[in-house]
Amino acid sequence: MSSAMSKKLLVVSDTHGCVAALAAVFNWAKRIPPDAAVFLGDGIEDVEQAASQSAFACPWYKVRGNGDWGALAQDTAGFDFGGWRFFICHGHRHDVYNGKQTLAAAAATHGADAALFGHTHVPFWKNIAGVTLVNPGSLGRPRSSSGATFALIECAPEEPLNVGLWRIDYAGTIRLLN
Repeated sequence: MSSAMSKKLLVVSDTHGCVAALAAVFNWAKRIPPDAAVFLGDGIEDVEQAASQSAFACPWYKVRGNGDWGALAQDTAGFDFGGWRFFICHGHRHDVYNGKQTLAAAAATHGADAALFGHTHVPFWKNIAGVTLVNPGSLGRPRSSSGATFALIECAPEEPLNVGLWRIDYAGTIRLLN
């Protein structure tokens, strides 16, 4: 899918102070460029620093995570983008380690077609109870064999989300996982 009506959404989470990896992703993303970006918590202060280092700018949707003490961002948010309604959260308040049903139900309650979350540091993409759930993984402290990951989602009205999960290695090389 790459219709003229589609929009690209960069999704990152759990940077935990790894500004260099986030800046590398931003430098890569400038070539695309995304129409908007999402930060799903735990390192929310890293976004401004990495954006400044890389001269990356686009509209942002951000939520705080359980490690973002004192951050003024909300715990959850919703927005419309590319013909889709998104629910975003860090995931710690939705028991994501013990299944994804609670998160899917919360997203559905908010009228969302998709839920973006972090917290587990493991990339994930699945439709549960009619809601597309996506976790970009972690750029700062990955907990999967995939390593440091993020997502780029292409959205178009009345088409399935095109979710790309990407890996960045220690040398800064970025590759598509799926």
